[in-house]
Amino acid sequence: MPLALLALTISAFAIGTTEFVIVGLLPTLAADLQVSLPSAGLLVSLYALGVAIGAPLLTALTARLPRKTLLLALMALFSAGNLIAWAAPGYGTLVAARVLTGLAHGVFFSIGSTIATGLVPKDKAASAIATMFSGLTVALVTGVPLGTFIGQHFGWRETFLAVAALGIVAFVASAVFVPRGLRSDAPPASLRQQLQVLTEPRLLLVYATTAVGYGGSFIPFTFLAAILTEVSGFSAGAVGGVMLVYGVSVAVGNVWGGRLADRVGAVPALKLIFAGLAAVLLVLNFTAPHPWLALGTVLLWGAVAFGNVPGLQVYVVKQAERHAPGAVDVASGLNIAAFNVGIAGAAWAGGLIVSRLGLMHTPWIGAAVVLVALALIAWSGRLDRRTASSLSFSQ
Repeated sequence: MPLALLALTISAFAIGTTEFVIVGLLPTLAADLQVSLPSAGLLVSLYALGVAIGAPLLTALTARLPRKTLLLALMALFSAGNLIAWAAPGYGTLVAARVLTGLAHGVFFSIGSTIATGLVPKDKAASAIATMFSGLTVALVTGVPLGTFIGQHFGWRETFLAVAALGIVAFVASAVFVPRGLRSDAPPASLRQQLQVLTEPRLLLVYATTAVGYGGSFIPFTFLAAILTEVSGFSAGAVGGVMLVYGVSVAVGNVWGGRLADRVGAVPALKLIFAGLAAVLLVLNFTAPHPWLALGTVLLWGAVAFGNVPGLQVYVVKQAERHAPGAVDVASGLNIAAFNVGIAGAAWAGGLIVSRLGLMHTPWIGAAVVLVALALIAWSGRLDRRTASSLSFSQ
């Protein structure tokens, strides 16, 4: 593996850690900053919104910059954002820091695949992208629980300081190992190309499925630490251990989801995974007051929460090849933006649910939202069959 690819993986690890570690710190942050839990939840929502905006808009605006120069600027911005969060005097500054790091996150993953494929022969391109994205999986397994542990025992500010240090390590590794003048098989997509993709109804249906499906899961996930401490009775220090269990389960579920999509097809796999996710979230309403049952439910949750990622990405590529063949990469990248739109909306909606109905209304409402995603993917599958039948009839 080229050392430059390792530098990208370290960057993905740092970025994945800062995105999801906030979930385990929300109760601590809310208490320290003297804000409500729903207000603290906006730190998740606004970060995801920054990613969703940064991915398409800033990628288009920075298309003419050399890839290495842009990569180094992004990691510098990422590290600065986390340092601002570490030193934030109050809630408003912390919000600004989260938006800043979210913008860097969005552009990084938009250009990261291009950089990764430029480092290896063409027949190794998919493996290079998978290696870079493995940094996100490792972040869920190790970075998030470790960051939660640091925050619970040394203070939430120290978590952001540790992530900033990771960003600096990634910056140095990229500066040393990533070569200049990287080749690119295709120029970065313009904003106009991206907007054209957003006019295709079949792709919009997939994006809606992604946003709604992830939104349903993140309505309760945003407030998982609060559920674990206030309802299940776990100590604040034990939350990091539960997040470790969740992260390991996510890693297994991601592999399982990919194999299931390969074996039975994207739509049948997604229908099964969304149904399982809705069931797990509904069960959480009944198991949350019992620590061991809650832990088992979180384990199952992780297995299905991210298991739909491979299926959704494969499906959006297939739809793009059929309906927007000139912008397949753009269509795939916009699905990542849809994922973050779902997170942003979920954290905001979850905050409203907590403030107006109560904490334990988030799991069952999340389950109901996931069932909407199940209906959307079923509808998309019916449209596929109808299109296939029309083509067969015309031939």
